[in-house]
Amino acid sequence: MEILKISSKSNVKKVAGALANIIRRDNEVEAQTIGAGSLNTLVKSVIVARGYLAPSDIDLYMVPSFTDIKINDDEKTAIKIIVKAREK
Repeated sequence: MEILKISSKSNVKKVAGALANIIRRDNEVEAQTIGAGSLNTLVKSVIVARGYLAPSDIDLYMVPSFTDIKINDDEKTAIKIIVKAREK
């Protein structure tokens, strides 16, 4: 499964486009965020991606969880959200 790492500086429309393209190909994608700003960006991107996928009768849902990741030899707790497709 492809992993997208989202920051608070990520462009919502570009992330939404990436999400939509991966969903069309694989039916699911994992996104990782650290912090409120990047989570906000991800949620907005999923909303926009739903609009991109609506003409294809594809809807999205999210499955959130926590995960530990390593950044510069430091362990951090990130939010992992699996975004999955379902037909309308």
